[in-house]
Parts: sequence; structure tokens; C-alpha cells
Amino acid sequence: MIPFTFNDIEVGARLVVALARQAASLRGMPITYGDLLTLARSLYPKDEVLGRAVQVGIGPKLQFVESFCAVHGYPNLACLAVNRETSRPAPGYQGDWEADNRAVAAFDWRAADAQLAAYVAAMRAKVPPRFKPRKERPADVAWYAYFCSHRAACEKLTAEDKQEIINQMMAGLDPEAALARVLAAKQDFGSAS
Repeated sequence: MIPFTFNDIEVGARLVVALARQAASLRGMPITYGDLLTLARSLYPKDEVLGRAVQVGIGPKLQFVESFCAVHGYPNLACLAVNRETSRPAPGYQGDWEADNRAVAAFDWRAADAQLAAYVAAMRAKVPPRFKPRKERPADVAWYAYFCSHRAACEKLTAEDKQEIINQMMAGLDPEAALARVLAAKQDFGSAS
């Protein structure tokens, strides 16, 4: 797997907060990927990175959530995020989903906030130096140039796929790596609705 990008870390941290709120207020009731992004945006309405996030890119962000929980010995908050079509987590979910869901619902998440900022800082320090962030316009221009020379490989991409590719390019990935990441996410998470 590609290491976490700044995009994965920033959006993933917002998802930790949203999922902890979901666990506490709704007793661990699952939430679809799209509704999770909507909840996170309602908690952070001025967050531009979160505002650009799309469902197809949720996989690495949920892996960030899982990593945060594992490092701190917390139940896996990511178990609450489910695909709308199946009402279950992604097929690659590790663990006993029902047991994880009960553990998340019973856990007191108030202490997690204090740990999150330090974890985000530590993970940001681990982002490879080759992941040089760029602005949206240069990422869009670079993607268009790649797209024009690789139309056959890109013919089945949706507008949401393109947005996640641009997000990942803004986080420092090259067009080919961003495309591969989105195609892998579609494979692992389906339509991610």
C-alpha cells in the first residue's frame, strides 16, 4: 500500500472525530460512506480538504482511522463506515464486524481527541518527501495531460474518480499513482456509496 498522503491524514482525522460522535450519540449505529463525509463536513464546514473529499477515496482515510485506533488500543471506529448497497464494511474488513461494532458503541471516546492531534503530527512527519503537495490548478493541468495521453486507461472514470485523482495529486502523488490508487479503491470498496 502507498503510505498515507497529507490528504489521507487530514480527512482521516476528521473522520475519527465524526465516527467517535456517531459511536457516542447513536450507540454505534453504522453510517454510509456518503453520510459519514456529510457528517464530517457538518462538523468542519470550512475545511477545504474535507470539502473536496469524495466517497471513492474513503478507503485510505478509513485505514488512517483504523491505524489511529490500533496504535492507541481503541476499538476500530472504521467498522461503523459501511457501503450503502451492502450495509457492511468493505469486503477486505479485518475482524468480527458485529463484535467490533459493539465495542465501539460501548467505548468512551472523549479521551481520543487528546491523542488525535499528536498522532496526526506524527503521521504527517512520516509522509515521504517525494509527496510534494501542489495546488488544485497545477494538479488539474497535470491530470489533463496524463488523461490525454492515456485515454483508454481512463475511459471508465467518473467525475468523482477524477476529483479523487486530483485530490491525491494535490497531496503529492503523480497522475499514474493517483489513478492506480483510485482504481484500487473502486475494486476494494465497490461504488463506495
